[in-house]
Amino acid sequence: MTLPRYPGYDVTMKRDTPSWDDITREVIDERLATPKEPRFFDAVEWIAVRALCACIVPQDDEREPAPLPALLDAKLVKDTGDGFRDARLPPMREAWRIGLAALDAESRACHELPFASVERDAQHALLRDMQQGKLHDDAWRGMPCALFFSMRVLHDICGAYYSHPRAWSEMGFGGPANPRGYVRMVFDRRDPWEAAEAKPGHEDEAKKENQRVR
Repeated sequence: MTLPRYPGYDVTMKRDTPSWDDITREVIDERLATPKEPRFFDAVEWIAVRALCACIVPQDDEREPAPLPALLDAKLVKDTGDGFRDARLPPMREAWRIGLAALDAESRACHELPFASVERDAQHALLRDMQQGKLHDDAWRGMPCALFFSMRVLHDICGAYYSHPRAWSEMGFGGPANPRGYVRMVFDRRDPWEAAEAKPGHEDEAKKENQRVR
């Protein structure tokens, strides 16, 4: 088992401290309250997207997992977009509808089963082919599969993960630097409200210090 890099650290413990202001609290509270049941994806798409998220960002059992399918679903419900779009891709919602249907079609063509029902190695093989532009089923409807992989799958799923406090705790990040900010910007120095990284043989000391971090 891999030991956590920042043992005992939970960024949400900063919620009621000077590290976060009211706007930050409101944004993070909304993110943590993301509905777990889909509102955009239908039942078939939801099964596929859950399997896809598990492939793109595997999560261990050390912490409560970030609800990546739910975060992606919430983004598509809002449909605010990213402020940019490659002209070779359809709008975000349409791209996801097409991409998930095409991924299931490709899986059925190879394995006679939808994407979520095949073994993890087979799922990874399909995603590698998608990344390399090797999938050409008619279900793609002209959308370049490699572009969908880079601009939607990686962008949206990884973006969802790194927007969540679960990921912040894992990497020792304190969340938005407002209003407190950071002072000790010199290499290998940290402010007292930042997480302490565990050193070999000193994991318990880091854990105790991180449980005091606010």
